[in-house]
Amino acid sequence: MLSVVVAPGQGAPVFSRNALVPHDAASTMKAAVLAALHRSAVDWDVRVRVVNRFRSVTGAVYGNSRSWDSDPLPWERLGERVPLRWLAERMVTHSSNLATNLCLDQVGPTAVAEVWRRAGATGGSPRGIEDYAGRDAGVHNRVSALDLVRLLQSLEPEVLALLEHNAHRVDLAAGLPPGVLLAGKNGWFPGLRHSAALVRPGDAPPYVLAVCYTGPLANGHDAEDPAARLLARISRGVWQRRHAIAPAGR
Repeated sequence: MLSVVVAPGQGAPVFSRNALVPHDAASTMKAAVLAALHRSAVDWDVRVRVVNRFRSVTGAVYGNSRSWDSDPLPWERLGERVPLRWLAERMVTHSSNLATNLCLDQVGPTAVAEVWRRAGATGGSPRGIEDYAGRDAGVHNRVSALDLVRLLQSLEPEVLALLEHNAHRVDLAAGLPPGVLLAGKNGWFPGLRHSAALVRPGDAPPYVLAVCYTGPLANGHDAEDPAARLLARISRGVWQRRHAIAPAGR
């Protein structure tokens, strides 16, 4: 299943395909956790102990798998106290699962649900990364391509600035010319590849592109993934039509 939504930086989509089809959110939900942190009263300079023990939505206890995490650095700090700001950055720049759950512990799932609600999304992310007990109990992190567009359109400049430093640039970013600014988040595992970004061309207004792919093309690798190349081709095609993307009435 391939879902695509293209919209101006603010405004209704100008193109959509399977826009409302729900997909597993994967790591795209980390952008919502970042927004919840930004909007909370939590001190970003507070030092948080790095642990791998979290409370499931079912009440059980679970932990992350080090081998499934794309970012090794937080694992090297187990038992130490690190600034929350550093964890938030690793969550979105290197898609750290461990940092995500530590950040989620600071704000709680209700604050993240409010981020999705304020954006006008129909999906959301009520459980932490790798909360398999929650998944088995029927609690799923699901989003649509339209949800991701609405989320990005709702984010504050400070949040978007952090999302500009995403180090995983093999999908939407790979379809853009060098030097083009984009702020976004992607997610992947076997059978799934998603990416959503606010793109800032130098010669046209900003636009938002969200692509969700669920299917056999996605091999789950962070870089050498055929599905990532598919997303890059879609991004390249949208870039070539960037001058036609504008809010209604312009």
